Amino acid sequence: MRRTSLRGVAVATATVGLFAGTISAVAAAPSDVESAAAGYTPGLVAAMERDLNLSTADAVAQLEAQEILADTQQSLEKSLGASYAGAWVEGTDALHVAVTDAAEAADVRAAGATPVTVDNSLKALDAWTADLDGALSPADVTSYHVDVETNEIVVSVVEGAQADVEAAVAEAGVPASAVSLTAATERPRTFADVIGGEAYFIDDSARCSVGFAVTGGFVSAGHCGSVGSSASEPSGTFEVSEFPGSDYSYVSVDTDTPVGVVDDWAGGTVAVQGSTPAAVGATVCRSGSTTGWHCGTIEALNATVNYAEGSVFGLIQTDVCAEPGDSGGSLLAGSQAQGMTSGGSGNCSSGGQTFFQPVGEALSAAGVSLLTN
Repeated sequence: MRRTSLRGVAVATATVGLFAGTISAVAAAPSDVESAAAGYTPGLVAAMERDLNLSTADAVAQLEAQEILADTQQSLEKSLGASYAGAWVEGTDALHVAVTDAAEAADVRAAGATPVTVDNSLKALDAWTADLDGALSPADVTSYHVDVETNEIVVSVVEGAQADVEAAVAEAGVPASAVSLTAATERPRTFADVIGGEAYFIDDSARCSVGFAVTGGFVSAGHCGSVGSSASEPSGTFEVSEFPGSDYSYVSVDTDTPVGVVDDWAGGTVAVQGSTPAAVGATVCRSGSTTGWHCGTIEALNATVNYAEGSVFGLIQTDVCAEPGDSGGSLLAGSQAQGMTSGGSGNCSSGGQTFFQPVGEALSAAGVSLLTN
Protein backbone atom coordinates (compact mmCIF):
# COMPACT_ATOMS: atom_id res chain seq x y z
CA MET A 1 0.00 0.00 0.00
CA ARG A 2 1.44 3.34 -1.03
CA ARG A 3 1.16 6.41 1.16
CA THR A 4 -2.38 7.72 0.84
CA SER A 5 -3.04 11.34 1.64
CA LEU A 6 -6.42 12.22 3.03
CA ARG A 7 -5.73 15.87 2.49
CA GLY A 8 -4.23 18.22 -0.04
CA VAL A 9 -1.37 20.13 1.50
CA ALA A 10 -0.74 23.60 0.09
CA VAL A 11 1.99 25.64 1.72
CA ALA A 12 3.60 28.94 0.87
CA THR A 13 7.28 28.89 1.73
CA ALA A 14 9.58 31.86 1.85
CA THR A 15 13.20 31.56 0.82
CA VAL A 16 14.96 33.00 3.83
CA GLY A 17 17.04 30.43 5.77
CA LEU A 18 18.59 30.86 9.18
CA PHE A 19 22.37 30.87 8.86
CA ALA A 20 22.02 29.55 5.31
CA GLY A 21 25.40 28.65 3.89
CA THR A 22 27.17 29.06 7.22
CA ILE A 23 28.78 25.64 7.27
CA SER A 24 29.99 25.66 3.67
CA ALA A 25 30.97 29.31 3.56
CA VAL A 26 33.15 29.54 6.63
CA ALA A 27 36.41 27.65 6.79
CA ALA A 28 37.78 27.57 10.32
CA ALA A 29 41.45 27.01 11.07
CA PRO A 30 42.28 23.39 11.98
CA SER A 31 43.33 24.41 15.49
CA ASP A 32 39.97 26.18 16.05
CA VAL A 33 38.04 23.14 14.83
CA GLU A 34 40.00 20.77 17.05
CA SER A 35 39.43 23.00 20.06
CA ALA A 36 35.68 23.22 19.39
CA ALA A 37 35.43 19.46 18.81
CA ALA A 38 37.13 18.81 22.12
CA GLY A 39 34.44 20.90 23.79
CA TYR A 40 31.77 18.48 22.53
CA THR A 41 33.95 15.44 23.36
CA PRO A 42 35.70 13.38 20.67
CA GLY A 43 33.21 10.53 20.93
CA LEU A 44 30.24 12.70 19.98
CA VAL A 45 31.94 14.33 17.01
CA ALA A 46 33.41 11.01 15.83
CA ALA A 47 29.97 9.38 15.86
CA MET A 48 28.55 12.21 13.73
CA GLU A 49 31.45 11.86 11.30
CA ARG A 50 30.82 8.12 10.98
CA ASP A 51 27.02 8.05 10.76
CA LEU A 52 26.36 11.35 8.97
CA ASN A 53 29.44 11.40 6.70
CA LEU A 54 30.56 14.76 8.07
CA SER A 55 34.00 16.23 8.44
CA THR A 56 35.07 17.32 11.91
CA ALA A 57 34.57 20.96 10.92
CA ASP A 58 31.08 20.32 9.55
CA ALA A 59 30.07 18.31 12.64
CA VAL A 60 31.18 21.10 14.96
CA ALA A 61 29.51 23.78 12.83
CA GLN A 62 26.28 21.78 12.78
CA LEU A 63 26.25 21.38 16.55
CA GLU A 64 26.90 25.08 17.08
CA ALA A 65 24.19 26.08 14.59
CA GLN A 66 21.65 23.73 16.16
CA GLU A 67 22.16 25.26 19.59
CA ILE A 68 21.12 28.61 18.16
CA LEU A 69 18.28 27.08 16.14
CA ALA A 70 16.86 25.41 19.24
CA ASP A 71 16.78 28.72 21.10
CA THR A 72 15.09 30.44 18.15
CA GLN A 73 12.50 27.69 17.80
CA GLN A 74 11.62 27.76 21.49
CA SER A 75 11.28 31.55 21.44
CA LEU A 76 9.02 31.55 18.37
CA GLU A 77 6.82 28.80 19.77
CA LYS A 78 6.10 30.99 22.78
CA SER A 79 5.58 34.23 20.85
CA LEU A 80 3.40 32.82 18.06
CA GLY A 81 0.92 31.21 20.44
CA ALA A 82 -2.13 29.60 18.80
CA SER A 83 -0.77 30.22 15.29
CA TYR A 84 2.30 28.03 15.87
CA ALA A 85 2.18 24.82 13.81
CA GLY A 86 5.59 23.27 14.44
CA ALA A 87 9.18 23.69 13.30
CA TRP A 88 11.84 21.67 11.51
CA VAL A 89 15.39 21.98 10.27
CA GLU A 90 16.27 21.51 6.60
CA GLY A 91 19.84 20.81 5.64
CA THR A 92 22.13 21.79 8.45
CA ASP A 93 21.08 25.28 9.40
CA ALA A 94 17.73 26.31 7.89
CA LEU A 95 14.94 26.55 10.47
CA HIS A 96 11.39 26.45 9.09
CA VAL A 97 8.48 27.51 11.29
CA ALA A 98 4.88 26.79 10.30
CA VAL A 99 2.09 29.23 11.14
CA THR A 100 -1.64 29.27 10.47
CA ASP A 101 -1.81 33.07 10.31
CA ALA A 102 0.06 34.52 7.33
CA ALA A 103 0.37 37.80 9.22
CA GLU A 104 2.81 36.09 11.59
CA ALA A 105 5.26 35.38 8.75
CA ALA A 106 7.05 38.69 9.25
CA ASP A 107 7.83 37.84 12.87
CA VAL A 108 9.23 34.46 11.81
CA ARG A 109 11.47 36.11 9.20
CA ALA A 110 12.60 38.71 11.71
CA ALA A 111 13.82 35.88 13.93
CA GLY A 112 15.89 34.53 11.03
CA ALA A 113 13.68 31.55 10.17
CA THR A 114 11.64 30.60 7.11
CA PRO A 115 7.85 30.94 7.54
CA VAL A 116 5.50 28.29 6.13
CA THR A 117 1.76 29.01 6.05
CA VAL A 118 -0.40 25.94 6.79
CA ASP A 119 -3.99 25.05 7.65
CA ASN A 120 -3.66 23.33 11.03
CA SER A 121 -2.04 24.57 14.23
CA LEU A 122 0.15 22.22 16.22
CA LYS A 123 -2.37 22.47 19.05
CA ALA A 124 -5.13 21.22 16.75
CA LEU A 125 -2.99 18.41 15.34
CA ASP A 126 -1.99 17.28 18.84
CA ALA A 127 -5.64 17.33 19.93
CA TRP A 128 -6.71 15.21 16.96
CA THR A 129 -3.84 12.83 17.66
CA ALA A 130 -5.17 12.45 21.21
CA ASP A 131 -8.61 11.69 19.73
CA LEU A 132 -7.05 8.84 17.77
CA ASP A 133 -5.43 7.34 20.86
CA GLY A 134 -8.51 5.34 21.77
CA ALA A 135 -9.91 5.03 18.26
CA LEU A 136 -7.18 3.25 16.31
CA SER A 137 -6.73 -0.48 16.82
CA PRO A 138 -3.16 -1.58 17.64
CA ALA A 139 -3.83 -4.57 15.40
CA ASP A 140 -4.31 -2.20 12.43
CA VAL A 141 -1.76 0.51 13.21
CA THR A 142 1.90 0.27 14.18
CA SER A 143 2.47 3.96 14.93
CA TYR A 144 1.17 7.47 14.26
CA HIS A 145 2.56 10.95 14.70
CA VAL A 146 2.23 14.59 13.73
CA ASP A 147 4.34 15.41 10.69
CA VAL A 148 5.00 19.13 11.05
CA GLU A 149 6.49 19.41 7.56
CA THR A 150 3.31 18.22 5.81
CA ASN A 151 0.99 19.60 8.51
CA GLU A 152 -0.83 16.31 8.98
CA ILE A 153 -1.09 13.21 11.15
CA VAL A 154 0.74 10.27 9.58
CA VAL A 155 -0.65 6.83 10.43
CA SER A 156 1.39 3.70 9.69
CA VAL A 157 -1.11 1.00 8.69
CA VAL A 158 -0.62 -2.76 8.41
CA GLU A 159 -1.47 -4.46 5.14
CA GLY A 160 -5.20 -4.85 4.52
CA ALA A 161 -6.32 -2.48 7.29
CA GLN A 162 -6.63 0.79 5.36
CA ALA A 163 -10.44 0.77 5.18
CA ASP A 164 -10.80 0.05 8.90
CA VAL A 165 -8.37 2.82 9.77
CA GLU A 166 -10.15 5.32 7.55
CA ALA A 167 -13.43 4.42 9.25
CA ALA A 168 -11.86 4.79 12.70
CA VAL A 169 -10.49 8.22 11.81
CA ALA A 170 -13.94 9.36 10.69
CA GLU A 171 -15.62 7.94 13.80
CA ALA A 172 -13.13 9.78 16.01
CA GLY A 173 -14.17 13.06 14.41
CA VAL A 174 -10.72 13.78 13.02
CA PRO A 175 -10.81 15.61 9.66
CA ALA A 176 -9.75 13.34 6.81
CA SER A 177 -7.86 16.30 5.36
CA ALA A 178 -5.51 16.22 8.36
CA VAL A 179 -4.58 12.53 8.07
CA SER A 180 -2.26 10.60 5.76
CA LEU A 181 -1.95 6.81 5.71
CA THR A 182 1.32 5.06 4.96
CA ALA A 183 2.15 1.36 4.69
CA ALA A 184 3.83 -0.27 7.68
CA THR A 185 6.83 -2.38 6.69
CA GLU A 186 7.66 -3.76 10.13
CA ARG A 187 6.06 -3.66 13.56
CA PRO A 188 8.20 -1.80 16.16
CA ARG A 189 9.44 -3.76 19.15
CA THR A 190 11.06 -2.84 22.43
CA PHE A 191 14.80 -3.28 22.74
CA ALA A 192 14.90 -5.04 26.10
CA ASP A 193 17.29 -8.01 26.08
CA VAL A 194 17.63 -11.10 28.29
CA ILE A 195 21.28 -12.00 27.67
CA GLY A 196 24.26 -10.86 29.76
CA GLY A 197 26.23 -7.77 28.86
CA GLU A 198 27.05 -4.28 29.91
CA ALA A 199 24.86 -1.56 31.41
CA TYR A 200 22.46 -2.73 34.12
CA PHE A 201 20.47 -5.87 34.74
CA ILE A 202 16.89 -6.33 35.87
CA ASP A 203 16.10 -9.12 38.36
CA ASP A 204 19.44 -10.74 37.44
CA SER A 205 18.24 -11.57 33.94
CA ALA A 206 17.19 -8.92 31.38
CA ARG A 207 19.61 -6.16 30.33
CA CYS A 208 18.85 -2.53 29.52
CA SER A 209 20.80 0.72 29.30
CA VAL A 210 20.97 3.62 31.73
CA GLY A 211 19.33 6.75 30.35
CA PHE A 212 20.45 9.74 32.39
CA ALA A 213 21.76 10.25 35.89
CA VAL A 214 19.29 12.10 38.11
CA THR A 215 19.04 12.93 41.79
CA GLY A 216 19.19 9.65 43.68
CA GLY A 217 19.53 7.35 40.68
CA PHE A 218 18.83 7.24 36.97
CA VAL A 219 15.99 7.23 34.45
CA SER A 220 15.54 4.55 31.83
CA ALA A 221 12.75 2.83 29.89
CA GLY A 222 9.57 1.68 31.63
CA HIS A 223 9.42 -1.63 29.78
CA CYS A 224 12.78 -2.57 31.30
CA GLY A 225 11.25 -3.25 34.73
CA SER A 226 8.17 -2.76 36.88
CA VAL A 227 7.92 -1.02 40.24
CA GLY A 228 9.75 -3.11 42.82
CA SER A 229 12.05 -4.83 40.31
CA SER A 230 15.69 -4.95 41.31
CA ALA A 231 18.56 -3.56 39.27
CA SER A 232 22.20 -4.54 39.43
CA GLU A 233 25.43 -3.04 38.09
CA PRO A 234 24.47 -0.40 39.23
CA SER A 235 22.35 -1.83 42.00
CA GLY A 236 19.03 -0.27 42.87
CA THR A 237 15.24 -0.54 42.79
CA PHE A 238 12.60 0.54 40.29
CA GLU A 239 10.65 3.19 42.20
CA VAL A 240 8.62 4.50 39.23
CA SER A 241 7.74 2.68 36.03
CA GLU A 242 5.18 3.43 33.32
CA PHE A 243 4.59 1.18 30.31
CA PRO A 244 2.62 1.13 28.10
CA GLY A 245 1.03 4.56 27.76
CA SER A 246 4.46 6.09 28.37
CA ASP A 247 7.82 4.32 28.54
CA TYR A 248 9.88 5.66 31.43
CA SER A 249 11.27 4.41 34.72
CA TYR A 250 13.20 5.80 37.65
CA VAL A 251 15.65 3.57 39.48
CA SER A 252 16.98 4.65 42.86
CA VAL A 253 20.53 3.44 43.43
CA ASP A 254 21.94 2.00 46.64
CA THR A 255 25.63 2.88 46.87
CA ASP A 256 26.61 3.97 43.37
CA THR A 257 27.15 7.63 42.57
CA PRO A 258 25.13 9.12 39.70
CA VAL A 259 27.20 11.42 37.45
CA GLY A 260 25.79 13.72 34.78
CA VAL A 261 27.62 12.22 31.82
CA VAL A 262 26.91 9.70 29.05
CA ASP A 263 29.30 6.99 27.80
CA ASP A 264 30.54 7.84 24.31
CA TRP A 265 31.89 4.31 23.67
CA ALA A 266 35.20 5.79 22.56
CA GLY A 267 36.93 5.79 25.92
CA GLY A 268 35.32 8.96 27.19
CA THR A 269 32.06 10.58 28.24
CA VAL A 270 29.72 13.32 27.03
CA ALA A 271 28.79 15.91 29.64
CA VAL A 272 25.05 16.48 30.02
CA GLN A 273 24.39 20.22 30.31
CA GLY A 274 20.61 20.47 30.17
CA SER A 275 17.46 19.16 28.52
CA THR A 276 16.40 21.78 25.95
CA PRO A 277 14.16 20.00 23.41
CA ALA A 278 15.47 19.84 19.84
CA ALA A 279 13.36 20.50 16.74
CA VAL A 280 12.30 18.12 14.01
CA GLY A 281 15.26 17.70 11.66
CA ALA A 282 17.85 18.25 14.38
CA THR A 283 20.86 15.94 14.64
CA VAL A 284 20.81 13.60 17.63
CA CYS A 285 23.06 10.80 18.89
CA ARG A 286 22.17 7.77 20.97
CA SER A 287 24.19 5.79 23.49
CA GLY A 288 23.33 2.17 24.28
CA SER A 289 25.02 -0.84 25.83
CA THR A 290 24.64 -3.06 22.75
CA THR A 291 25.61 -0.86 19.83
CA GLY A 292 27.35 2.13 21.43
CA TRP A 293 27.05 5.54 19.73
CA HIS A 294 24.89 6.12 16.67
CA CYS A 295 23.57 9.36 15.21
CA GLY A 296 20.75 10.52 12.97
CA THR A 297 17.94 13.07 12.92
CA ILE A 298 14.60 13.71 14.61
CA GLU A 299 11.79 12.79 12.20
CA ALA A 300 8.79 13.72 14.36
CA LEU A 301 7.71 14.68 17.85
CA ASN A 302 4.71 13.44 19.84
CA ALA A 303 4.62 10.14 17.92
CA THR A 304 2.42 7.23 18.99
CA VAL A 305 3.70 3.65 18.69
CA ASN A 306 1.67 0.47 19.05
CA TYR A 307 3.90 -2.26 20.48
CA ALA A 308 2.65 -5.78 21.09
CA GLU A 309 2.51 -4.86 24.80
CA GLY A 310 0.36 -1.76 24.18
CA SER A 311 0.42 1.79 22.84
CA VAL A 312 2.94 4.43 23.89
CA PHE A 313 2.26 8.12 23.23
CA GLY A 314 4.29 11.31 22.95
CA LEU A 315 7.53 9.77 21.69
CA ILE A 316 10.42 11.27 19.73
CA GLN A 317 10.69 9.54 16.34
CA THR A 318 14.17 9.31 14.77
CA ASP A 319 16.08 7.55 12.02
CA VAL A 320 18.79 6.52 14.50
CA CYS A 321 19.37 2.77 14.70
CA ALA A 322 19.22 0.66 17.87
CA GLU A 323 19.14 -3.00 18.85
CA PRO A 324 18.02 -5.21 21.76
CA GLY A 325 19.75 -4.17 24.98
CA ASP A 326 19.92 -0.50 23.95
CA SER A 327 16.52 0.09 25.61
CA GLY A 328 16.53 2.92 28.11
CA GLY A 329 19.72 4.41 26.69
CA SER A 330 20.46 8.11 26.23
CA LEU A 331 19.44 10.36 23.34
CA LEU A 332 21.36 13.63 23.12
CA ALA A 333 21.25 16.69 20.88
CA GLY A 334 24.76 17.98 21.45
CA SER A 335 24.97 18.20 25.23
CA GLN A 336 21.20 18.41 25.76
CA ALA A 337 19.34 15.37 27.08
CA GLN A 338 16.36 14.49 24.86
CA GLY A 339 15.04 11.10 25.88
CA MET A 340 15.51 7.39 26.54
CA THR A 341 15.39 4.58 23.97
CA SER A 342 11.95 2.98 23.82
CA GLY A 343 11.86 0.74 20.75
CA GLY A 344 11.70 0.67 17.00
CA SER A 345 12.47 -1.40 13.94
CA GLY A 346 15.52 -2.39 11.92
CA ASN A 347 19.06 -2.66 13.26
CA CYS A 348 22.46 -0.98 13.12
CA SER A 349 23.67 -3.06 10.18
CA SER A 350 20.97 -2.16 7.70
CA GLY A 351 19.56 0.95 9.44
CA GLY A 352 16.36 1.48 11.34
CA GLN A 353 13.87 3.75 13.05
CA THR A 354 13.89 4.27 16.81
CA PHE A 355 11.47 6.00 19.18
CA PHE A 356 12.49 7.73 22.41
CA GLN A 357 10.60 8.64 25.58
CA PRO A 358 11.13 12.37 26.26
CA VAL A 359 13.22 12.81 29.40
CA GLY A 360 11.10 15.65 30.80
CA GLU A 361 8.07 13.44 31.41
CA ALA A 362 10.19 10.94 33.32
CA LEU A 363 11.73 13.65 35.50
CA SER A 364 8.32 15.10 36.34
CA ALA A 365 6.73 11.74 37.10
CA ALA A 366 9.55 10.71 39.42
CA GLY A 367 9.96 14.15 40.99
CA VAL A 368 13.71 14.16 40.33
CA SER A 369 16.16 16.50 38.61
CA LEU A 370 18.59 15.86 35.78
CA LEU A 371 22.22 15.86 36.89
CA THR A 372 24.42 18.06 34.71
CA ASN A 373 28.15 18.36 34.43
